[in-house]
Amino acid sequence: MKLLKLAALLLTFALPAHAEIEIQTVTSPGGITAWLAPEPGIPFTALEIRFRGGTSLDAPGKRGAINLMTALIEEGTGDLDSVGFARARDSLAASYSFSADQDSIGVSARFLTENRDQAVDLLRRALTEPRFDPEAIDRVRGQVLAGLRADAKDPGTLASQRLRAMAFADHPYATTGDGTIDSVTTLTRDDMLAAHRATIARDRIYVAAAGDITAAELGPLLDTLLGGLPETGAPLPDRAPMNLTGGITVQDFPGPQATVLFAHEGIKRDDPDFFAASILNEILGGGRFSARLMTEVRDRRGLTYGIGSYLIGYDQAEMLMGQFSSANGTVGQAIEVIRDEWRKIATEGVTEAELDRTKTYLTGNYPLRFDGNGPIAAMLVGMQMIGLSPDYPQTRNAKVEAVTMGDVKRVAATLFREGDLRFVVVGQPEGITTTD
Repeated sequence: MKLLKLAALLLTFALPAHAEIEIQTVTSPGGITAWLAPEPGIPFTALEIRFRGGTSLDAPGKRGAINLMTALIEEGTGDLDSVGFARARDSLAASYSFSADQDSIGVSARFLTENRDQAVDLLRRALTEPRFDPEAIDRVRGQVLAGLRADAKDPGTLASQRLRAMAFADHPYATTGDGTIDSVTTLTRDDMLAAHRATIARDRIYVAAAGDITAAELGPLLDTLLGGLPETGAPLPDRAPMNLTGGITVQDFPGPQATVLFAHEGIKRDDPDFFAASILNEILGGGRFSARLMTEVRDRRGLTYGIGSYLIGYDQAEMLMGQFSSANGTVGQAIEVIRDEWRKIATEGVTEAELDRTKTYLTGNYPLRFDGNGPIAAMLVGMQMIGLSPDYPQTRNAKVEAVTMGDVKRVAATLFREGDLRFVVVGQPEGITTTD
């Protein structure tokens, strides 16, 4: 499942906790706001831009248009075709990447200080004057279609698609932003232009920079780069429904094992109990081998090679979900173990030892994994999008430490609802059928 909002969620626990990172808020003369972590030690800058809305803003009947449009931004601008753009970029030793998920379009840029002005100008042209040449559209469309055909044979993708459709009804989250073979095949250049107008606009921009650049230099750069964009884009989507109910859904797929996703409603990132929920999820199904699900399903019973659970925060919905794969003959046993662990954490909570170990892990491990201008810029833009403040790196560990045993017991009783778990099984599980 393309859970790119999970990455944004993880950023809330991934920021270095020490005070050495200086975050400045910069406002350009034209009114564009950005966060900056200056680091003059290496002469290059990382720039991260996000446009809120993403593939959820596809027009009716045009599913996949924004995804395809985003992939075409670097395929030429102005008098540069795709080859000319690539040559111009490489001559500057710059790098650009463009991505789209259900909630945002992402732009990442890396450039040397000595080539900053030229690199920013080339990126500006790409964002404001994309060519959308017919030849490029056909070539990139072919790549998207190849991916869609591969997805149709991937059990993990099929499980994700089925779960989204059940959870989100007629909301854009219910379908993949990549589109379908039919919808992508019929997209035109006019559709690319419309998708660009809908999404690349100033009223939904988030920006962060890290590296060899000062606040005085960043402000005018923002206006140069983004000041020429349209003021507004398409209206953002409404809140998504959450239609998951407890039970099992089986989708037939030949093979010796089944892929399983399981989920119910999650918790909002700005909920006062979010940190307690995050600690609980780490204990139950986090990435460590000491997590309860890993211990019970994998280590003690050998029912899977790996299992995990995650707090998912989309802009318009939240989920608590997990996934695993198991032999068709053991899927049923694995599901029962998961349900049992869900009940136990809701009714019994966690131990003091589990709470203490998890706090130590969350406060001590993540700073070791994130270093460099690129990761820091990505963290800062993610912080902005989920509503955190610039002082978060200095306050985050204290918030983790402030969670008490009473907090986790209370939150566990309401967040983990075994009866609401929906299991989507793609495979040929023995003794399991779809239930209401």
